[in-house]
Amino acid sequence: MRFVSMASGSSGNCSYVGTDHTHILVDAGISCKRIDEGLKSLGVHTKELDGIFITHEHSDHVQGLRVLCKKYQVPVYGTAETLEAIKRLDKKQEIDPELFCPVKADEAVLVKDMQLMPFSNSHDAANPVGYRVEAGGNSVAVVTDLGVYSQYTINHLLGLDAILLEANHDVRMLEVGPYPFHLKRRILGSRGHLSNESAGHLLNELLHDNMKHVYLGHISKENNFEELAFETVCGEIEAGEKPYHAKDFPISVARRDGMSEVIFLGE
Repeated sequence: MRFVSMASGSSGNCSYVGTDHTHILVDAGISCKRIDEGLKSLGVHTKELDGIFITHEHSDHVQGLRVLCKKYQVPVYGTAETLEAIKRLDKKQEIDPELFCPVKADEAVLVKDMQLMPFSNSHDAANPVGYRVEAGGNSVAVVTDLGVYSQYTINHLLGLDAILLEANHDVRMLEVGPYPFHLKRRILGSRGHLSNESAGHLLNELLHDNMKHVYLGHISKENNFEELAFETVCGEIEAGEKPYHAKDFPISVARRDGMSEVIFLGE
């Protein structure tokens, strides 16, 4: 299995998960051209995609979807509410409705040799989900855009080989930053985004001896920076109750504007 963040941030989100037989994207929030180029660098043609799994309908997760669907007729998976929201946004009805494949949280979806498990997220969207992807005995997950997490979230993420986890903002930077009050309240709320500290707390619940890689993603351009997100999450690991140190695991920040390091699992 291969896992890579093709972009992660408020300007666009897209991840690739693939095996020798199956190729999927989680979100398509960057241009079709960038997706074409990113997949080409992996030796995959966009026409080989078996599905695009959408977490929610916000533009930074779907802005490349219309062109992708028109050009390549790729099946689009998402909750019924998410797909309805995408249809409303597609004012010219350029996406063939036959491409839409509704999923439900906690009900597995099989795509060739992959199993995907959607799980509910707390975010201010129609009915957002994260995705756990399993194939060949390996598992990865994409978990962004959640204001809070619970034991339910943790249960869906136990035993992963790799994860893309949101570390969106530094609370102090956000509080004193230029955003209007209503936006600050939204981001800090239970349906907003996960802070660096909260990402570290959640990661402490998930770390185990066989964790292969951690991406920190959806870093805010205005209320965070890569080094701070990395250092804060690492600090939370050091302070955690588990017998781990941050240096025990490959941890990297997913790039906002391009491909991150490709993670190879089971090879």
